[in-house]
Amino acid sequence: MATKATETEFNLVRVSPESVTVWLIGRTPLIHNRLAEKARRELLLPRGRLTAADKAGNLKHDPLNEFRSSIHHDGKRLTLPSSMVKGAICRAALDTEGTRKTEVGRLTWVESPDPTLYGVPQLLMSPVRSADMNKTPDIRTRAIFPAWCAEVTVSFIRPRMTERNVITLLHNAGFTCGVGDWRQEKGNGNYGSFELTTDLPEVEGIIRDGGWEQQSAAMENPAFYNAESQELFDWFSLEAVRREKNLESKQSKAKVKGNGAHPVPGPEVTLEEGHSLNG
Repeated sequence: MATKATETEFNLVRVSPESVTVWLIGRTPLIHNRLAEKARRELLLPRGRLTAADKAGNLKHDPLNEFRSSIHHDGKRLTLPSSMVKGAICRAALDTEGTRKTEVGRLTWVESPDPTLYGVPQLLMSPVRSADMNKTPDIRTRAIFPAWCAEVTVSFIRPRMTERNVITLLHNAGFTCGVGDWRQEKGNGNYGSFELTTDLPEVEGIIRDGGWEQQSAAMENPAFYNAESQELFDWFSLEAVRREKNLESKQSKAKVKGNGAHPVPGPEVTLEEGHSLNG
């Protein structure tokens, strides 16, 4: 005997988005690590393996341009990428009881455009280990913000998330994760830590002394974060000039090879576009 199909009624809960806006203020300096334009172009259109002559005629580093290229900006203001903040919130869920990283990632997001970053960048040069198999040492030049703040708006989905949940995750993220390069989350770094603040005078001081006008001046003529950075930069500037003279001398000798009446053309040695020997 055939059975009659029964209808099933679903009780669906309609979610509703809400948002909370807070000020983040740095507890430790923030290091920007935007991928340089040179590296972006190499990924888009690789130029192939360099010959020994190419390597001799090209500078591996250009500290001043690397400093400027490391800064996140849109041409009118410096920014704190939204992905940094959301990533910190999601990773904080791993160390916060009662939450799951995947769930927090689905139910929260940082509103666009990227938050404006206030603070004056300084030039930092420090030794690093590359991500290759041999962990090759190198010197990296980046922008560092000793004092910084940003106003962030985080949206979330009710009823699964609440304003209190978001505030708690942001608070924990500032202490256990941080943002930027060499951040707290990495274990051996302690940069990029932050806290939530309602101390408007402190925020107003950073905004007043670290707005776009001061940031633009610092990008054009940066101060050094520490004595090591200044020492490395000064040595590089002098050494680059010395090597340029040596290259010009070798090129000149190559072009006058023979009896001098009919110079033999020698290989041209040029610097990469965007590089300056004088910094």
